[in-house]
Amino acid sequence: MKAKNVKDVEGVKVDKASYKGKDYEVKGVTIRWLSKSGKDANGQPEYGLRHFTVEPGGEIPAHNHFYLQTVYIEKGNFECFSYDPETDEVAESKICGPGDWVYAESMEPHGMKNISETESATFLCCICNVYE
Repeated sequence: MKAKNVKDVEGVKVDKASYKGKDYEVKGVTIRWLSKSGKDANGQPEYGLRHFTVEPGGEIPAHNHFYLQTVYIEKGNFECFSYDPETDEVAESKICGPGDWVYAESMEPHGMKNISETESATFLCCICNVYE
């Protein structure tokens, strides 16, 4: 068993997100890996729980990934986006706040932005690879 406080885990700045073979700038985002287990074919965790802090106006641009993802908003408000994979246009946009959760399927293009210009926001993100 491991038991720690989120503040005991070092935060790492996230600089980029990949989408369709290109890297895009991530603005004002720090990640703390709270737990992770296993390794996929690329050496990435099969399962993980992560804590994100997003500075005022910070943003994670459109991106996708193989794993399933559930985000749980702890503090602040985010505009969360899903994108049409054919046109890359915003397919859906929703404002989410504390207590809200967002689920992204494997390879579904998505992104989010802290809509506050003065307050940081946080969310938990659980990831898991699921194979057929």
